Amino acid sequence: MDFETIIFEKRENIAIVTINRPKVLNALNQTVLDELEMVIDTVAADPSIQGAVITGSGEKAFVAGADISEFKGISVEEARNMSRRGQVLFARLESLPIPVIAAVNGFALGGGLELAMSCTFRYATPDARFGQPEVKLGLIPGYGGTQRLARLVGRSKAMEICMTARMVKAEEALTIGIIDRIVEEGNVVDVAVKAIQAILANAPLAVAYCKQAVLEGLELPFDAAAKLESQLFGLCFASEDTNEGVSAFLEKRPAEFKGK
Repeated sequence: MDFETIIFEKRENIAIVTINRPKVLNALNQTVLDELEMVIDTVAADPSIQGAVITGSGEKAFVAGADISEFKGISVEEARNMSRRGQVLFARLESLPIPVIAAVNGFALGGGLELAMSCTFRYATPDARFGQPEVKLGLIPGYGGTQRLARLVGRSKAMEICMTARMVKAEEALTIGIIDRIVEEGNVVDVAVKAIQAILANAPLAVAYCKQAVLEGLELPFDAAAKLESQLFGLCFASEDTNEGVSAFLEKRPAEFKGK
C-alpha cells in the first residue's frame, strides 16, 4: 500500500503505521489526515490485522503538531469543519476493536498528542515531550485534545497543560497518566509490537469487549456503564473462545483461541 505521507507495513498480524514527513517533524496536514483515514478503513476491513502501532519518521518527533501553514486565512466555518473532521477521524481510531499503541519518539505536540491520546496505549522514549501549545497561536486544541487530556490526567492538570502551553517530559507524562510506559532500552516500536503480541495471546473478542466497555462506559453514569459491562460479559458466553478458555483452565492446558 503506497502513500505520500505514511509508510504502512505489516508484521504478521500487526500493522505498523509511520507518519512520514520528517522535514516538518511529521506535522499533520490534510494529506496526512486523508491517508490516516484510508489506513483506518484498511485496518477496520481486514480481519487479519489484530493490532496496530503508530509512530513518526525520524528521531526528533512522533508528530510535532498540525501543519500551521494550512491555518492561514481560513474562515470560522472552515475552522469548525477542520476541527470536526479531525475529531471524527481520531474517534474512529480510538474505537477500533483492536489494541493500538502510539510509539512516541520525540515530540508529541498539539495534533500529535491528540493523535497519541486516540490510541489505546502510549509508549515513549525517555526524551519524548508532550504538550498542547495551541494557545501560543491564539488557538485551543481542536482534535479532541481538551477532552481526552482531561480524561487521562484530570480536569485541573489538563487545564494547566493547555493554558500554559508547556512541554511535559516523559517522566512526568508517565506519572500523571499521559503515557503508559517509558521504553528505556530498545526500539519503542519493537517494544510496542511485543506488547500487542502479548495481548493477542488472549481471547480476541474478550479483548475487544474490554476496550468497548471502558471507552463507552466512561461516557455513561455508573449504573448504565455497569449494565453495559453485564451485556458484554453475557455476550462472551455466546463465543467459542469462552468455552475454550474455561475448558482449557479446568483441563490445565493452554487455550487455543479462534476469535469467534
